[in-house]
Amino acid sequence: MGWGRWLAAGVVALVVVGGIVLYHYPRERTPSAVASAAGGEPAAHHVGGQACAQCHAGEYGAWQGSHHDLAMQEANEQTVLGDFADATFSYAGTTSTFFRRDGKFLVNTDGPDGTLADYEIKYTFGVTPLQQYLIEFPGGRLQALSIAWDTRSKEQGGQRWFHLYPDERITHDDELHWTGAQQNWNTMCADCHSTDLKRNYDEATRSFKTSWSEVNVSCEACHGPGSRHVDWARQSVSASGSGSTDPAKGLTVSFGERRAMVWTMDPQRGIARPSQAHPLHAELEVCAPCHSRRTPIAENFAAGKPFLDHYLPALLTAPLYHADGQQRDEVYIWGSFVQSKMYHQGVTCSDCHEPHGLKLRAQGNEVCAQCHLPARYDAASHHFHKEGGAGAQCTACHMPTTTYIVIDPRHDHSLRVPRPDLSVKLGVPNACTPCHGDKPAQWAADRIEDWYGRPYEGFQRYNLAADGAEATKQFLSLLEDHGQPDIARATAAEALAQMPDPATLAAAREALADDSPLVRHAALATIELLPPEERVQLVAPLLADAVRMVRMEAARVLASVPASALTPGQKASFDRAAEEYVAAQRLLAERPEHRTNLGSFYAQRGRYEEAEAEFRAALTLPPTHVPAWVNFADMRRTQGRDQDAEAILRDGLKTAPDSAPLHHALGLTLVRLQRSGDAVAELAEAARLAPEDPRYAYVYAVALNSTGQLREALDVLAQALTRHPDDREMLLAAATFNRDYGDQTAAIGYAERLRRAAPGDPAAAKLLQELRADAGVSE
Repeated sequence: MGWGRWLAAGVVALVVVGGIVLYHYPRERTPSAVASAAGGEPAAHHVGGQACAQCHAGEYGAWQGSHHDLAMQEANEQTVLGDFADATFSYAGTTSTFFRRDGKFLVNTDGPDGTLADYEIKYTFGVTPLQQYLIEFPGGRLQALSIAWDTRSKEQGGQRWFHLYPDERITHDDELHWTGAQQNWNTMCADCHSTDLKRNYDEATRSFKTSWSEVNVSCEACHGPGSRHVDWARQSVSASGSGSTDPAKGLTVSFGERRAMVWTMDPQRGIARPSQAHPLHAELEVCAPCHSRRTPIAENFAAGKPFLDHYLPALLTAPLYHADGQQRDEVYIWGSFVQSKMYHQGVTCSDCHEPHGLKLRAQGNEVCAQCHLPARYDAASHHFHKEGGAGAQCTACHMPTTTYIVIDPRHDHSLRVPRPDLSVKLGVPNACTPCHGDKPAQWAADRIEDWYGRPYEGFQRYNLAADGAEATKQFLSLLEDHGQPDIARATAAEALAQMPDPATLAAAREALADDSPLVRHAALATIELLPPEERVQLVAPLLADAVRMVRMEAARVLASVPASALTPGQKASFDRAAEEYVAAQRLLAERPEHRTNLGSFYAQRGRYEEAEAEFRAALTLPPTHVPAWVNFADMRRTQGRDQDAEAILRDGLKTAPDSAPLHHALGLTLVRLQRSGDAVAELAEAARLAPEDPRYAYVYAVALNSTGQLREALDVLAQALTRHPDDREMLLAAATFNRDYGDQTAAIGYAERLRRAAPGDPAAAKLLQELRADAGVSE
């Protein structure tokens, strides 16, 4: 029996389909049947979309016709759209065959060991513009096949099999292979494509018993568990009418915030003004979990609960975003939208999108005309393109697209003005040259200036990839500019951790009290560099922060501080926040990154046996996870067991022989073991493998100098500084090494560069002053 028929029957408490446990509450179940954990008011639970349809048939019908692009369905004649009539597809030396047998849909393709085998399609995943297929593996795992069906018409280039990584060669030993953890449905896909999903991972058996209330994104995914709403509705139609006074109508979230906003057209500017010029959060908090690049940090999110108490969102860093904050990788809207001026003025998702039918509120430029006067903005005098043409579309200039999963173009929701001048300066994309492909970015920048008389900066004014002498100044300025998006300010705060000096440390201290939890969280990266005593003083208050994301990071930053350094109250707060941190890592215990995080946390707490268990677990998920090897070895260093650390790192190099971090860590270990010749060789290999990381070249040069190879050290620094001209550590080393070599002119030159790169660092100023004095040179 298909899931839809189980749902309609409304009598199933537990169903097992394809090894996956599906839970569904019968429609007539009442809230009184479920007691809350506190033993007081009954806990709300999910009742299913068909219960909602009894009173909301219009919305439910619109939803049914819209969410098929997210749908997961059992594979059958009605749901499978791909060609399974012995169709073949070749990729990376493997030919896969799609076929039918005994009424089932199968594919013969390469499995986890690279051998061809037959796999049954258990579920379809998606409808437009592509359909993927899920295959069941032992342990309750569902894996998403990387060969997908293009459901577009032939005229659009569709009706074909294609690979999601066409420009790469993904074979069975690659982490992106369809049988690996990166393509695991339970972890990577499920919680945004089903309602009330519980992954139910068992660490002991390394298996899943994943459950959901509905297989699709249904009503309760956005409105929260509906049992109390059903109860409210029953009371509202009763003679007493009780329940009707509840403004949330028994739901866990109310979307009335938007209704309180009034927009009035300003005829002079041609733009509507909001009655309350500030961001609205209710809708975005519900949409963000599935429309953001984020990591879950707590279970049981439901509509109405705070986003940042349950998820840690990615900041505007490479390779996810371009230097100016435009989308680059698949970032799912939220990080872009919260950069927009529209968001900061009070525009929210449903101002433009009808949430049930997933259609725009109006077609084309009319959706923008709700707030932007067409006579002023939908006119050639504004867009300078043929009216009604592609270039006259608002989205063409203000929401350019990036294509993901090969065939799915998605609009950038940061809603920015075209900046081809930034393409010239920063190498970022712009909205002009994709259409004018025969023209350079400078041509487009000139046209903008011709039309408007000057380059128009727009709302977003930052370079998040700044480096060199101006980087510190730019990031400090951005962090302190409360008129810029919080997510950009947080990105700046995090970047400052790589530029420690008195000014950046002072800014980080102040940022710990910022109104934005994103900024408070990011500032802790710089505070972590401080001595334990000062760290405790600054960070301890954040152990009781209102936002879980901040509390957890505060606990991590204080993990290495001895308990004796904390007051009883601080220790109690630390224990609570540490418990949240550990629970967040356990939430994704099937991932090596999170087991490594746990191992590192326990190691800092001196809980070495627990740390070792976590590191060893990480190294089976899989053994190529380099940070687990490096951090495990570093724990042995803190224990004074450098010979064991060497053995761990050499084992790691057997699985990842070209890993610069492993070679680097091994080199440092050999230094401590006083095997300088072997150490220098390993440090040299790390620098060779990762020339993009200045730290490796710096340490290699220091090692050369320490072994009496000063001339060779200077050569290494000179070469690395051509790639990283403003790296502070290397400039300092070049200045002091040249002084020791007797080349005062070169030493002063490097010290001058260091002073420009670190204008707020008194040590840099002092070094330059001393070198000039020694050489008898005035400023």
